[in-house]
Amino acid sequence: MNSENFTNRRKVITAALAGGASSLLPSWALGAESTNLPIAYGERELMAFPEKKPMIVLTSRPPQLETPFKYYDNHVITPNDEFFVRYHMAGIPTSIDPTTYRLKVGGNVEKPLEISLESLKKNFPSQRIVAVNQCSGNSRGLFEPRVNGGQLGNGAMGNAAWVGVALKDILKAANPGRGAKQVTFDGLDQPVLPSDSDFVKGLDIDHAMDGNVMVAYQMNGTDIPFLNGYPIKLIVPGYYGTYWVKHLSEIKVVDDVYNGYWMNPAYRIPDNDCNCVAPGTAPSKTIPINQFTIRSFITNFTDNSVVTVGKPTQARGIAFDAGYGIKKVLFSQDNGQNWTEARLGQDLGRFSFREWRVEFTPKQKGTLDLRVRAFNHAGQVQPMTATWMPAGYMRNIVETVKVTAV
Repeated sequence: MNSENFTNRRKVITAALAGGASSLLPSWALGAESTNLPIAYGERELMAFPEKKPMIVLTSRPPQLETPFKYYDNHVITPNDEFFVRYHMAGIPTSIDPTTYRLKVGGNVEKPLEISLESLKKNFPSQRIVAVNQCSGNSRGLFEPRVNGGQLGNGAMGNAAWVGVALKDILKAANPGRGAKQVTFDGLDQPVLPSDSDFVKGLDIDHAMDGNVMVAYQMNGTDIPFLNGYPIKLIVPGYYGTYWVKHLSEIKVVDDVYNGYWMNPAYRIPDNDCNCVAPGTAPSKTIPINQFTIRSFITNFTDNSVVTVGKPTQARGIAFDAGYGIKKVLFSQDNGQNWTEARLGQDLGRFSFREWRVEFTPKQKGTLDLRVRAFNHAGQVQPMTATWMPAGYMRNIVETVKVTAV
């Protein structure tokens, strides 16, 4: 990006996000269109933040923007301006100079580094991964009984082609010392109050060195949007978005398990086979949230859709998992009594959305209960009944769309 273009971007971000505190919404967004999510108290504003199409707003400071679900039917790769946004800290950067930006690498390393963007792009081999980023709380608003936390629908996810540098190559250049156990990651977003905890995440050293984890500087062929982490972002394929640190500024190699607030007690799941507990109870033991569960969605129908009896009709959608790869997707038009195997679309990589399509003919008038169920190569299958945990993470029940046949 040339300096003139960056200056223009910086002015837009600053003007849009540094508004007064007299309203929950910035003044430029007042009078925005509204929408209703299929959850309790689901009315939301639809607003176009900088570099974004109109998105579903959960909060504006910090920005938490959900992708309208209809967008997923248009592309298997989520365009940058349709990609969801999730911040934890209200103290987010509004101006970043790419010429002075540095990624610091330190801790238990032989050679501490300060890497410029130019050096990152020129002095390290690049790689490309198509991978889904999904918020841990995606679909939290659909939990029954309801749970605390941001009441999201199914739109806190997106699939992009990321270009950057394998984290292992950066760590090898710094040469981790003996006893290295984990690697921590910090970005430029900051807590507003001194009593709040900075958003820092940790990964085991072996995971950090697996070759898939990467520091990205490009998203879908261009700079990463400001609200998605410009200029560099940590990419952790197959893991929930809490690990995908935006505006990445510091990497540290540490000799112990990092137990900062956002690893413990935050972002924990029950430590058992189902990562679940009985509704209304608390887990006796927890671990940090980690890999995605397997999921699939119908994207071209909603509960308001109408189909015609006796007319061949196409259903389509997406499926994904933690990287084992989607093996098959089954479709049902009769509440799961009978299933038909769908055709899978192009394989863009094991961490990507996988398209599916299937033809069906509605047999009788009335309500049709459409369902879709994914299976992967590791033997994982979407459950027919929902599991529950107090944090509202990892929902992956077989979804139902009820259409009207006429």
